[in-house]
Amino acid sequence: MPRKAILCALLACVSFAASAHGPSRQKVVETVTINAPAAKVWAMVADFCSIKDWHPGVVECTGEGGNAVGATRVLTIGEPGGPQIHEELLKYDPEGMTYKYKITQTVMDVLPVTTYSSFFTVKDNGDDTSTVEWKGGFYRGHPNNDPPPEQNDEAAVKAVTATYQGGLAELKKLAEQ
Repeated sequence: MPRKAILCALLACVSFAASAHGPSRQKVVETVTINAPAAKVWAMVADFCSIKDWHPGVVECTGEGGNAVGATRVLTIGEPGGPQIHEELLKYDPEGMTYKYKITQTVMDVLPVTTYSSFFTVKDNGDDTSTVEWKGGFYRGHPNNDPPPEQNDEAAVKAVTATYQGGLAELKKLAEQ
């Protein structure tokens, strides 16, 4: 086979492989500085199901297992009887004031993500203030090529960012009272 034909065949394979690439893992990291000691902030968020007390989008949380690894929670979003997100606690470290969880089931209209996991951490700044960091990694809701706009990378990042920002803003407001 002539060299030029081999080169063309290789380029065609590379081009096909590049266009067949599926979704890439997305990441969101949001932080907020709170004018309150870390111990106070941690006390507000330490219970895996306490999110209902500080996140404005969560109207109800039912949980099983407390703060033990493997514990689960079901978040009702927006209003009583609204859509639900199911989550599982993967790591819980009260001394480090951090926990990790994953979504096991979500409603794409609410949070268009798959394979989502997240860390929630409270850090002591040493001056009676604290920094809360909420970071997550996930794939968009539509796992294949050519996703609909409401389930593409941008929609997933936008939804997670809004979730984190809304929760952190309300947590700051409540902790600083």
